[in-house]
Amino acid sequence: MTAMAISAPGGPDMLQPEQRPLPMAGPGEVLVRVAYAGVNRPDCLQRAGAYPPPPDASDLPGLEISGTVVALGEGVDPVWLDLQVCALCNGGGYAEYCVVPAGQCLKVPAGLSLAEAAALPETLFTVWHNVFQRGGVRDGELLLVHGGTSGIGSLAVKLGALFGLTVIATCGSAEKCAVALDLGAAHAINYRTEDFVARVHELTGGRGVDVVLDMVAGPYTQRNLDCLAVDGRLVTIATQGGFKAEINVGKLMVRRLSLTGSTLRPRSAAFKAALAAEIAREAWPLVADGSLRPLLHGVLPLEEAAQAHRTMEAGEVIGKIVLAIGREN
Repeated sequence: MTAMAISAPGGPDMLQPEQRPLPMAGPGEVLVRVAYAGVNRPDCLQRAGAYPPPPDASDLPGLEISGTVVALGEGVDPVWLDLQVCALCNGGGYAEYCVVPAGQCLKVPAGLSLAEAAALPETLFTVWHNVFQRGGVRDGELLLVHGGTSGIGSLAVKLGALFGLTVIATCGSAEKCAVALDLGAAHAINYRTEDFVARVHELTGGRGVDVVLDMVAGPYTQRNLDCLAVDGRLVTIATQGGFKAEINVGKLMVRRLSLTGSTLRPRSAAFKAALAAEIAREAWPLVADGSLRPLLHGVLPLEEAAQAHRTMEAGEVIGKIVLAIGREN
């Protein structure tokens, strides 16, 4: 099969096509003929040598795919064979075929294109776990989403609005703020021209928000805590601003704030399967009825994966880029 491999740690040009043996589905796994693969920031970090895959994962980038199940490993229900699915991968998505634990697959419903389906798993799993499980958000609460037009941010805005949350998004331009409002945000803050902490308090009458979904960390950490209402929760899922932060623990204690975070890729297959089952029950009906769709920036062929990484790293992406790899069915 053709795969886009990382020839050496470095820039986007280190992504090079290779011929690889067809992977074999092991116990509990399915082999998917890949139609599309989503492009995510962890792919760029892995390519740069800053985010090595877990020991049992493929060395190929690609954390989410869509396509058709063409072979089953031992113990997998035969119902999966020939189904069109999208899946959260442990790696290996930038290839014509990919092996995935069956528990991490979701059936693609009618009306959802395979290109759209490939843009959902990594973002939906991340948002559901961090906003709804770790953040414990409830109907009617206020959610602040940083990077409101990124892949994860745009999905968080859409899903939050569909679940009755009041969503405030931060974005880096007036154009992106307009997109966030169209996605369902009640308010959008241009963090380049406004102090988002002051603006959050202005918008909430000084109350603050209940949950912050943050991808920046570093110097944003205390500012995020300052945005929270009493009993608020800060959930960090990336560290684009740096790994370390200094916080005022006194404020945290007085306002009973919670600070948490997670990374999804190293979690066990059992955890991811349980997460997929909850998503299938609670959120996937919104995909099936057409209410929830990913925001697609564009589709590029697999051989242009390097360009996809350049565009992402330049901050030019609104939504998700997906790579076209194989046929639709």
